[in-house]
Amino acid sequence: MFEEERIYEDLVPALRKCRTVFIIFLVLVFLMISYYWKIQILGCGKYWRMAENNRTRMRPVSAPRGLITDRNGLILADNRATFKILLFRENMKDMENRLKAISHLVKLDESELRSRLERYKGVPVYESVVIKDGLSLAEAALVESRRLEFPELLVDGESQRYYPRGVLAAHVLGYLQERTLEEIKSDPERKLKIADLGGKSGIESIYDGMLTGQAGFFVEVVDSLGRSRGELARTAPVPGREIRLSLDVRLQELAEKLLLGREGAVVVLDNNNGEVLAMASSPTFDPNKFITRFTPGEWEALASDPASPMENRAERGLYAPGSIFKLVMALGGLSGGYIDERTGVYCSGSTEIYGVRFGCWFKPGHGLVRLADAIKNSCNIYFYELGRRMGIDNIAVAARRLGLGSLTGIDLPGEKNGLVPDSEWKRNVLKEPWYLGETIPVSIGQGQLQVTPLQLASLVGNIANRGRQVRPHLFLEETGIPGQGRFPQAKLPDVYQPFQPGLYEKVIDGMWRSVNEDGTGREAKIAGLDICGKTGSTQVLSRESLEKLAKLGKEVKTHSWFCGFAPRNNPRVAVAVLVERGGGGSVTAAPMARQLFDMYFNGDEVRDDH
Repeated sequence: MFEEERIYEDLVPALRKCRTVFIIFLVLVFLMISYYWKIQILGCGKYWRMAENNRTRMRPVSAPRGLITDRNGLILADNRATFKILLFRENMKDMENRLKAISHLVKLDESELRSRLERYKGVPVYESVVIKDGLSLAEAALVESRRLEFPELLVDGESQRYYPRGVLAAHVLGYLQERTLEEIKSDPERKLKIADLGGKSGIESIYDGMLTGQAGFFVEVVDSLGRSRGELARTAPVPGREIRLSLDVRLQELAEKLLLGREGAVVVLDNNNGEVLAMASSPTFDPNKFITRFTPGEWEALASDPASPMENRAERGLYAPGSIFKLVMALGGLSGGYIDERTGVYCSGSTEIYGVRFGCWFKPGHGLVRLADAIKNSCNIYFYELGRRMGIDNIAVAARRLGLGSLTGIDLPGEKNGLVPDSEWKRNVLKEPWYLGETIPVSIGQGQLQVTPLQLASLVGNIANRGRQVRPHLFLEETGIPGQGRFPQAKLPDVYQPFQPGLYEKVIDGMWRSVNEDGTGREAKIAGLDICGKTGSTQVLSRESLEKLAKLGKEVKTHSWFCGFAPRNNPRVAVAVLVERGGGGSVTAAPMARQLFDMYFNGDEVRDDH
């Protein structure tokens, strides 16, 4: 009896152990079934593709990028047939030695080759990697001749971007670079690939969705070494859409020629509709260099160039407007009742305001001047007095009503606002009050004022139109669809029509005299053509520093400005020219503007046949 009880009691721990083993067995079976379910059900597509890739391979066929032309149909951005080398990583064995051999064959630095492969770490290995492109026929033939020795390499044809005019309009057109994984993941609907080139700046960037076509593909049978044994299916690519810009090649070529060897910018606008006829920035760059996936070192050398060739000075360069700002002062003063066209101010060459002596650029003085002559001769003393009467906040209101300190809305990425200072700005940003003496330099376009050449071209266009503002733009239409897809002229707020038309006439009278009655803008004069304009010179150092350097026999030239439009009545075109350290506006910028006006009106005139 007692022994039977002991036998029963000894089985309890054994049964517990059996149950534990059974549970563990069930868990292992469940995990095994779950794993096979994951492979067979959830991952069937992946493994099916891997199996298919053992005998087939899908190769993408890049779509030709849409062409870009000027307003007359001259091609600015084209495509050309070329060759590229694809590397199929899944076919590689003994990667270390293979990469050395491949880099030697394709004449590509091994570190650069590894760097390019590193970018594809997040891409499935069955997808090809572009390791070199832009190959000539001879280079492609060399690699193709060793195809049996390098089965992981494939020479393929492609349509590659090409800028037939080199540096012409480079800042407007922009450049292309390989798309990043982040870009691809952020826009899955476009089905982009990392090997694709996409717009990174300029028109190529802002209209990238329009210019990029839809890639095609074809499926080919491959052997165990990855060599093609025939084609199974093909889907043709869809080319990108062609677009037409408002640029005129002849004006653009002239603008860039005038800036050659200088640092500066030129903008030419159609007054009637805001079309940008020319936009040049110097120094410049060749966008063709970006097509062949150049090395990080080459990019670093270009990006760190102290001359900033990648910067579009026309829309992103920030400068003090100098005496061009006197046009804003005149309109603000007339509108606020601080002056009228008969208000006289005596210029003796200098004046004392708030206990500080300020000088005119013309040291003998202009004598008694009224508004039109103050603009004609760019008299500082007249506008110092006007600035004292208006005060900084009223000056800022006038400037902002004319569009300064805000974006013009041009269809280019990266445009800068500029800066129109006032007492609130200084209090919020610099944590200091505005001092009365700071107003005086602002009244002649110095101080903290910052504008872009594009803003000043738009400003003089606004004056030419007697207050009717148009938005600058480059896009005209999609080629092949005449009259369709033109740039939408969004309605601008009423603030862009700030002053009564009659006030503009009083300012325009001074601008006309500046060019046509031996004023500071006389170097822009063309007989028989009523050009209206204003020169400007912006100091890059204080007057005291300049005088000290002059005593040492050293000269630091001012920035040179000219802004104007023509003709006086029914104006057609507005021009802004800036030359960094070019000296007086009448010396450098005005003669350049004259040549641009001459080309527009007397040369091969800009046509509008779209």
